[in-house]
Amino acid sequence: QVQLVESGGGLVQAGGSLRLSCAASGSDFSINGWAWYRQAPGTKRELVAGFTNDGSTNYADPAKGRFTISRDNAKNTVYLQMTSLRPDDTAVYYCNAKVRRGFWEYVYWGQGTQVTVSS
Repeated sequence: QVQLVESGGGLVQAGGSLRLSCAASGSDFSINGWAWYRQAPGTKRELVAGFTNDGSTNYADPAKGRFTISRDNAKNTVYLQMTSLRPDDTAVYYCNAKVRRGFWEYVYWGQGTQVTVSS
């Protein structure tokens, strides 16, 4: 089994910054892809940023120019650096990993971390 553990959420004023982390743990696995999603109350979960199959990054429009996704393969960890935060960034943020175990690929989700941006 693989677990994703997130950290780094919290309360921040508009214009501030936060860095989210998500670490994968377990045995006999490798990470094929990472992404961050978010879900605000009453809305659908939406993609924020992710790595494409060729290793490049892609961002949803609200995240472009403000958020940066990065990863540390040696630590099986993905990060989301968020700057110039706005109240409409308030949401629960989830990391998502495509995990290879043996011949199969599985999708795992973190438990979510709350980000609240006050005006």
